[in-house]
Amino acid sequence: MTPLAPTAEPVAARPDTKVPFPLTAAAFTANFDRFAIGPVLVTVAAALHVPLTGAVSVAGGYALAYGLSQPLWGVLSDRMGRLRVVRTALAVAALAGLASAAAPNLTVLAVLRVLTGFAFGAVVPSSLSFVGDAVGPERRQSALADLMAALGLGSGLAALFAGVVANWLNWRLVFVVPALAAATAAIGLRRVAEPPRAPAGSLATQLGAVLRSRSAYVVTALGVVEGAVLLGGLTFVAPALEHRGLSEAAAGAVTALYGAGTLVFTRAVKALARRISAHGLAAIGGAFVLAGYAAAAAAPGVATYALVATLLGAGWAFLHTTLQAWATSVVPEARGTAVSCYVAALFVGSALGAGLGGGPAGQGRFELLFAVSAAATVPLTAAVVLGRRRFTARG
Repeated sequence: MTPLAPTAEPVAARPDTKVPFPLTAAAFTANFDRFAIGPVLVTVAAALHVPLTGAVSVAGGYALAYGLSQPLWGVLSDRMGRLRVVRTALAVAALAGLASAAAPNLTVLAVLRVLTGFAFGAVVPSSLSFVGDAVGPERRQSALADLMAALGLGSGLAALFAGVVANWLNWRLVFVVPALAAATAAIGLRRVAEPPRAPAGSLATQLGAVLRSRSAYVVTALGVVEGAVLLGGLTFVAPALEHRGLSEAAAGAVTALYGAGTLVFTRAVKALARRISAHGLAAIGGAFVLAGYAAAAAAPGVATYALVATLLGAGWAFLHTTLQAWATSVVPEARGTAVSCYVAALFVGSALGAGLGGGPAGQGRFELLFAVSAAATVPLTAAVVLGRRRFTARG
């Protein structure tokens, strides 16, 4: 197993930090589709005359397919090209999304949402790998901040849109809108050129390069914890607000502050990335997350839940982009495979965090849930800061 040190970048990256707009739009759409289903589950259950647990299984199947597809898409992007994989996946997602809108029953809807989640699972890791190929390491976190802004905006607007749909419009629009956006992004990506990347060896060579890298193991393990702490905790912000008496639409609107926080604080990351080290940015992000969870635990209420949503967006901008940039650098010769393992770990952690928090949330003990999240933020931040600093020092 190799030491905790960066491998030399095998190809020359472009000096600019601009992510092509169609790729940014694809990332936005993937996150929009993933976050839009939650607020309409009750409406879907009523419309299809099934219990809520049945409708929840639709979201669960989507999330499972989305997460488990990551390694496959990563391997394919190393062999076929980042943009070719994204275009193909967007076309499949568009067709499956439109078909979802016409699903006559829960069984058909569940199958189509699994297919949609599987397809959209290609977009984020392939986009991250594109940035890793196209942008040099010293400017990569700044470019990733733009991508994270799109992801945060997608998740935030999804919550708002779905809340409106659940209350006043047709729930099937939740599937139609991202499907049309995916088709548009796929067409736009035909005009974007593939960046240079390391030539892919055999499948065994690709996987072996990742499995021999100690840094890849470290980043993947941290991805699990990060997913549990950041995404797992975010899952319970809307239920906590509804526990305080807010409607689904109002809770969705407040939770959308996460997207606003991501959008605003990614601008700060771009401004600070050349002045502050990567591990310094991670420390700032961890402090934001800790402050949000601590406030929600100490003084539970609508205001502090709005604060934690906003500061989780800040943590995503500072802490998550640090881990993402690190993931793009650990195995450059098999970048897509390594990045997809990290992204898969992130969603595994998110599922673990949501599962572990389900008990306290079911009892209305959200202050306990957020207190545990605050406590877990400390070792996570310390590990990212120390690990990233050591990785950079050995470069």
